[in-house]
Order: sequence, then C-alpha cells, then structure tokens
Amino acid sequence: MEQSYDAVEGDRWTGWIAFAGILMMIGGCLQAFYGLVAILNDQWVLWGDRGAVYLDISQWGWVHLIWGVIMVLAGLGVMSGNLLARMIGVVLAAITAIVNFMFIPAYPLWSITVVVISIVVIYALVAHGREMKRA
Repeated sequence: MEQSYDAVEGDRWTGWIAFAGILMMIGGCLQAFYGLVAILNDQWVLWGDRGAVYLDISQWGWVHLIWGVIMVLAGLGVMSGNLLARMIGVVLAAITAIVNFMFIPAYPLWSITVVVISIVVIYALVAHGREMKRA
C-alpha cells in the first residue's frame, strides 16, 4: 500500500518536532545546572581592568533553575504532542532568540547559532506541531 504525500510529509516533520523537544530538554537541563551552580556557589568574583567585583548571584541561580525546569517540562510535553507545551515552547524559544540576539556583539558565532536554532524550533512547533499528536 502506498502512502500519500501528506503522510510522508507529516512523518518528516515529526523528526523536527522531536528535535525541538529534545533541544528544549537539553537546554533546560543546562539552564538548571547553571542555576544550581549559582545557588550553591553564590559568591562570585569577577576580575576586571580596575579590580575585583564580588557578586551574589543566587537570585540569578533561582531564575535559571526555574527556567530550566520549565524548559524540560515543555520539552517533554512537546514530545507527547501537548498543545500547551507547544505554546510554552514557542514562547521560550522566542525569548531565547531575543536574548541571544542582544548578545551578538559579545558572542557572535554562538549567538547567531542559537537564534537560528530557536527560529527552526519555533517554525517546527507552530507550522507542524500537530503531526506529533498523530504520530
């Protein structure tokens, strides 16, 4: 029995949606790890041209930890085809793209890479997210 073009096209996009979900879970784990490091090591020393600055970064640690947990949960939801998880994934990817766009002067190659990946994730979730529910 031959498959229709739409079935084959939908099967191709489930791979991209799975990619988006896995990428969200990996990014969420990394963010949560960064958050834990900042919470557990809350005294940070920054060496500059004019001396050392001591910072308490535990608040940013909690932000990263919560952000990471939300990303992991949204990634799991995207893998299951959940509509709410897809919407959260789009919002998280958009925020990630905007934040990394602002870091282009500091980290051009990395920031542009993250912006492009975020745009691919947004496209996969918005245009073809329904296919994951059918798979």
